[in-house]
Amino acid sequence: MSALKHRLISRIARTGPMTVADYMTECLLHPEHGYYTTQHPLGREGDFITAPEISQMFGELLGLWLAQVWMDQGAPAPFTLAELGPGRGTLMSDVLRATRGVPGFHDALSLHLVEASPTLRATQAETLTGYRPTWHDTLETVPEGPLFLLANEFFDALPIRQFQRGRADGWHERMVGAAQDRLIWGLAPPVPVAMLADRLATVTEGQIVETCAPATAIAGEIGRRLCAGGGVALIVDYGEWDSIGDTFQAVAGHAPTDPLDSPGMADLTAHVAFAPIAAAACPAMASALTPQGVFLERLGITARAQALAAGRPGPEREAIVTAHRRLTHHEEMGNLFRMLALTPPDAPPPPGLARQQDTV
Repeated sequence: MSALKHRLISRIARTGPMTVADYMTECLLHPEHGYYTTQHPLGREGDFITAPEISQMFGELLGLWLAQVWMDQGAPAPFTLAELGPGRGTLMSDVLRATRGVPGFHDALSLHLVEASPTLRATQAETLTGYRPTWHDTLETVPEGPLFLLANEFFDALPIRQFQRGRADGWHERMVGAAQDRLIWGLAPPVPVAMLADRLATVTEGQIVETCAPATAIAGEIGRRLCAGGGVALIVDYGEWDSIGDTFQAVAGHAPTDPLDSPGMADLTAHVAFAPIAAAACPAMASALTPQGVFLERLGITARAQALAAGRPGPEREAIVTAHRRLTHHEEMGNLFRMLALTPPDAPPPPGLARQQDTV
């Protein structure tokens, strides 16, 4: 039995079953045994590959998109360029390389990274040598002022709680318990949950709804900063507009695994519900939720892929074609991942994204 699993079973024996949020926090961020504090999760040697690791095209297009939004808002200087959960720093490295030729952009920016993992901070420092980033544990310590922010596969790793609809107006919270040397699922007694009152009309008995208090808190802080100082935030993640169903999942070695099997040894995530994020960021404006493939095509990824492939030998050309398909095709990441942009209410709509027409 792993050290963290033993700790969790002992904790449950002392204090009772844990919420899914508490379990995720322990598994991902425990200072000695947490996944993000001890593992190197990204890349082919890790447990999963993100879009920036698939191709430079992803970061290049997002970088030029940020620069265009910056110019559309009057090229404020100075401004903060920030990323939440920067992984190995690949996305930000591509963003900075692609924007070197934008007049005034690099002179005006101050680079800030929000990263909890010491292991990943060290990797980011190597990747971004020469750019002098400042690291933060939370968004709250990032400087005030115009904010141009990226969050790629960040919100999916924030701790969630799960509630199963019971009879009448009650909700059973899904809990992690223990039986001998195993972690097991259970349900708390039904209680009314005020924050889910608006879901009673759309969720039937037995269905699960997930909530993520950290996500709405961060979105609220982003919205406040955008309304105060201008800028944009682009959130890229897998999920839907509203939460419905059990989306809690674990990945180890690029393959799904049982979330309760090996705490601290697998990445734990859940699908992002974008509606609560958009609502929490108000009065900042939310774009329409847009599939990644549609967004990247609007930004010209096909032309970029053709330019990269021109004159390359066969295997290199095929790799570019494969990466393009993986990022954009509806059967791969193109439809699974969604883009949501947040902007000040008086800012022009960002390129490639329509305004959100629904009231949130």
